[in-house]
Amino acid sequence: MKLLYPTSLVIDPSLLEGFPSLTLHSYDVSVPIPAEHSDAEVLVTWANSPTNLRDAVTKLTSLKWIQSLAAGPNDVLNAGFDTSKVKITTGSGLHDRTVAEHTLGLLLNAARKFYEMRDYQLQGKWPGHLGGPQPDRPKGKFTTLRDANVTIWGFGNIAKTVTPYLTALGANVKGLARSAGVRDGIEVFGEDKIPELFAQTDALVMILPGSEATRHALNAERIKLLPKHAWVVNVGRGTSVDEDALVDALEEGRLGGAALDVFETEPLPSESRLWKAPNVIVSPHAAGGRPQGAEALIEENLRRFLAGQELKNVI
Repeated sequence: MKLLYPTSLVIDPSLLEGFPSLTLHSYDVSVPIPAEHSDAEVLVTWANSPTNLRDAVTKLTSLKWIQSLAAGPNDVLNAGFDTSKVKITTGSGLHDRTVAEHTLGLLLNAARKFYEMRDYQLQGKWPGHLGGPQPDRPKGKFTTLRDANVTIWGFGNIAKTVTPYLTALGANVKGLARSAGVRDGIEVFGEDKIPELFAQTDALVMILPGSEATRHALNAERIKLLPKHAWVVNVGRGTSVDEDALVDALEEGRLGGAALDVFETEPLPSESRLWKAPNVIVSPHAAGGRPQGAEALIEENLRRFLAGQELKNVI
């Protein structure tokens, strides 16, 4: 059995050796896969070009399983692989710590206004209004995580990873998901409770996957439910936010700000209203991008694949 792994990140092939009849071959994700590897049964993907994946759809006629290292394998799905014949598994879990760390950074940036300090610095001006004596946790403002009400929409692995960071700094964390319950000690509410939750939210962290069901989940109607001082932080998928409705709220002073790592169109077009909207932090899809523990996930799924067992993170 032939497995192809990408050179777009460092993978130690020695950690995948020892499986009977398995051969490992690296490939360049930016160009079509060489014809000599058309018999590959397993394809590991990371940051593959659309051309590479479209070529693989027709070239890899023996393909049985694709292990994407992305949390959401939209690129693989969009390429056109026949999912009735090819199993597709995601890299869910490989990005939890990096995205959690980035989320914390965006929240602190929003609360402590580092972005505004930087703007003043570039102008050679002293932002005196941001320093010196300040009111402690003023009502109706998001200035600290201590006692802040943080709502996390999409309460999966990343949410479970970032929550301890937030609670350690004194935040009150509540979850929002399709189904209610208690996860890792945090109360998670169903989406029918959005009006009540949003009304008390100081910071809304969105970690929703990209799908038709989540498209513009945060729309104009729901934005109106948030307090005027609330911030929106999106580290999930850009399609989950109606960007025009978001900018309208920011320009009209109906929302405190937005720290966005993902966008409907990437790179963010120069004509996007988000560039000039007040209190917006633009992060260039930088929260993830560093899969951690890829070899362990590939190895575990290889064992399951060879044993005929259910694979981990199957879509």
